[in-house]
Amino acid sequence: MSYPPDPNNPYGQQPPAPGYGYPQQTPPPAPGYGYPQQQPPAPGYGAPAGYGIPQQQGPYGNGAQVQAFYAGWGSRVAALIVDFLIIGVVPGILYGIGIGMTVGSANCTTDPVTYHTSCSGGGGSAFGSILIAIGGLIALAGALWLLYQEGTTGQTPGKKMVNIRVLREADGQPIGFGMAIVRRICHAVDEFACCVGFLWPLWDAKKQTFADKIMGTVVVKSQ
Repeated sequence: MSYPPDPNNPYGQQPPAPGYGYPQQTPPPAPGYGYPQQQPPAPGYGAPAGYGIPQQQGPYGNGAQVQAFYAGWGSRVAALIVDFLIIGVVPGILYGIGIGMTVGSANCTTDPVTYHTSCSGGGGSAFGSILIAIGGLIALAGALWLLYQEGTTGQTPGKKMVNIRVLREADGQPIGFGMAIVRRICHAVDEFACCVGFLWPLWDAKKQTFADKIMGTVVVKSQ
């Protein structure tokens, strides 16, 4: 015959068997077994697979550190000069020869009384005109090739030489060939008021020209 346990006896109370109306506390699962782990994003980079545009928060929140990622005005000018030499030397030679042949074919005389100069036969030779046309086509093709490189990779040969890159500020990706053409057209805004837009990167926080601000682009140092 069994008796109920004495409530005053501390040794007579047994813990209840598990599973009989008492909720059990299940330990948290060990990490890595079916539960995806959230990895924090890399600090200071705007988007995955981007080219390293710094953000204003995190370890790059300091303004001086953020600005260190943007390309300087001198680097941009150096890249422009290199690109101009790449696509401009051959057309410039052809222009010079063609114009020289055109001017040389003119016959000019000066009236000794009135000192009025008149020229005849200055229509230019056919070969000189052809050279000028070829030079123009080469210059146009070279400019389009530079825009294609800038739009698809962010770098022209000149920019690659000085280690800078043109990127979309929103996601750190190249802007594409079409937008590179539009950005080049927007540089007309930089030419207003004595080309102040081209000088704006000297004091701008993100070192942008007016065209960069319109297009939402930045020029950064290559990583």
